[in-house]
Amino acid sequence: MTGDTERTTQTTQLYERLRTSILTLDLLPGQSLAERGLEARFEASRTPVRAALVRLEAEGLVRRDGRSFAVAPIDLAEIGQLAEYREAVETAAVRLAVQRASDDDLDALADELTSTADANAAGESVQAGGDFHSRLAELAGNPFFSTAVAASLRRLERTRWLEASSAGSRDHARDEHLRILEAVRARDADRAAALIAEHIRGTHERLREALSSEDWRRAHAVS
Repeated sequence: MTGDTERTTQTTQLYERLRTSILTLDLLPGQSLAERGLEARFEASRTPVRAALVRLEAEGLVRRDGRSFAVAPIDLAEIGQLAEYREAVETAAVRLAVQRASDDDLDALADELTSTADANAAGESVQAGGDFHSRLAELAGNPFFSTAVAASLRRLERTRWLEASSAGSRDHARDEHLRILEAVRARDADRAAALIAEHIRGTHERLREALSSEDWRRAHAVS
């Protein structure tokens, strides 16, 4: 049992380290992930390495490359599809949140936004933004919405890190979150839905422009 526990712990630690390296582009899109190389780099045995890679594959961050693995390329088509999906789900969710969220719930969400106002690092900003969208979906009172939002944000996390690397983008997103919350607190479903749709579209457009540049595509294996 002790051996199983140690392997599980090692797998989790390795997964988190690999995931961070991929999200921050320390491991680049398309880069080979040879299992023996990872064993040496992270001083881990083969079983936890394979388990961590399979877990990352399920998240779309790693793909199989023959009998080995590689960091998944950034797929512009998938990013566009996820933006469409998010807009459909989150506009519906925010309309329900306007109807169902209590004043106390919205006060708590406002406090959370205030507490993360000084999130200056990319990782902190990604976490704060994800928490806002997930919490807003939870306030719809339907667990299918919160599950869908969390899954789509996780799938987009690498590109969300890229956007959050800019201080201007972080400030822009924070301001938009505040305006969305103001509309929800005013119980204005149409405005809240319009603002969250605009927010998702704007984020996608900024990412698309950045990722579509020829130099960036060549350097980072964007497909």
